[in-house]
Amino acid sequence: MTLASTQVRTAPSSDHVTIAYIGGGSRQWAPNLIQDLAQSELDGEVRLYDAHPESAERNARFGNWVQEQDGAVAEWSYEATDTLETTLTGADVVIISTQYDPAETFVHDLDVPKEYGIYGAVAATIGPGGILRAMRTIPQYREFAAAIAEHCPDAWVFNYTNPVHFVTRALYDEYPGINAIGLCHEVLGTRHRLARYAREELDMDAERSDVSVNVKGINHFTWVDEARCQGVDLWPVLEELRDSEHGHRRFTPEEIEGESVFVDNWQVTWELFRRFGVLPAAGDRHLIEYATWFMQGGREELNRWGVKRTGSDYRAKHWTPAESDQTTDVEAWLEGEKEFELTESNETFVDILRALVGEGTYTTNVNLPNVGQVDGLQEDAVVETNALIRAGEVKPIAAGGFPRPVESLIRGHVDTIETVIEASRTGDVDAAFEGFLIDQQVRTLGTEDAREMFAELIVAEEGYLEGWDLEGSAVLEESEAFA
Repeated sequence: MTLASTQVRTAPSSDHVTIAYIGGGSRQWAPNLIQDLAQSELDGEVRLYDAHPESAERNARFGNWVQEQDGAVAEWSYEATDTLETTLTGADVVIISTQYDPAETFVHDLDVPKEYGIYGAVAATIGPGGILRAMRTIPQYREFAAAIAEHCPDAWVFNYTNPVHFVTRALYDEYPGINAIGLCHEVLGTRHRLARYAREELDMDAERSDVSVNVKGINHFTWVDEARCQGVDLWPVLEELRDSEHGHRRFTPEEIEGESVFVDNWQVTWELFRRFGVLPAAGDRHLIEYATWFMQGGREELNRWGVKRTGSDYRAKHWTPAESDQTTDVEAWLEGEKEFELTESNETFVDILRALVGEGTYTTNVNLPNVGQVDGLQEDAVVETNALIRAGEVKPIAAGGFPRPVESLIRGHVDTIETVIEASRTGDVDAAFEGFLIDQQVRTLGTEDAREMFAELIVAEEGYLEGWDLEGSAVLEESEAFA
């Protein structure tokens, strides 16, 4: 195992860890974290900060309530805070997970590109919707990075906010000395799937932790060229499945209609594996937005590959706990309207934290600036590989490079990301449009249609684009939408 350059900080004390949670009113991440911490055998305090104070207060009540439940073996206290300074001062760890109201943002990210024939499945991390999400998020994360530099410069920072590669890159661009890690569970899902194949095809007693992969790429467009389960090489099994009927399924819109938007039939994965010889390690609904062939032809073509599009109606409902299947039942648990049982989320944060405080070592996939762990991609671009984590250290593991066609695809997306990051330093909308224009989804359009789509998205989300010089943009001035 070859290690790239190391990030080193003083290890937090295992006796008492202070966590600052920006976005602490989260309806899914925070309640899951609270339950994981309760079972962690680590102790400490969590400060919850949110633009909606009542949401942070609710999660603080929930966190302190969970401490009294059966199965809570750790000692944690929770407090809602009202300023970044109060939240961050002296923190050992910072967690960031934020989102704007989808009904006012995400809905447009999906609906406007659709009118131009861009039929994305998620529209959250790349493509026109992903870029707009980055544009409205990056300025705020520059503020977070500056506040971290002032109040807890040595803290370990965990970013869960999409688009992970844009946002984590912005944190480092604003504060180069930050110790930030971008986290995502897509690779974990791939390892879970590979464990299933080990059980079904090799009759092994296997779970996700038994599977190791050599992973590399950028978030939501990661690739694997080695996979083992308990030391057994899984590559022959994967090649056999790829070439079998299992890897050549076709779906109709009728078959997909009743499925969850998160359905993953792996048919895009198998097709890319056939064409390039390396296995993608993200869900198909994300892969199609980076490997854009599968988006051509609209909904029917997506459905043919077993992918279902996330509709704007679903995104709007996701903001409303009563209508969402992705939010937790905090109020119902607190009021006794629903029985509570302490569960684990299967996320890796607590495992990483244990290793950072010196309780063993842990290896998992993380997003960090490229310091040599991935060949062929720009230095400092945020890439995703495994890393070895131990007391006060995160060491990204050198993963090598890619076949030329795959490297070409990834480098194109890195160029889009880096162009938008550079534009965000001064809020230059026209420079951001250059990144928008070279995006691999947008390149299916003429430049004038791309300009109009960009302008329509800007107009629809103008109130969330603080930090961008909209009035000084020649591109917007040329457009009919911005007139």
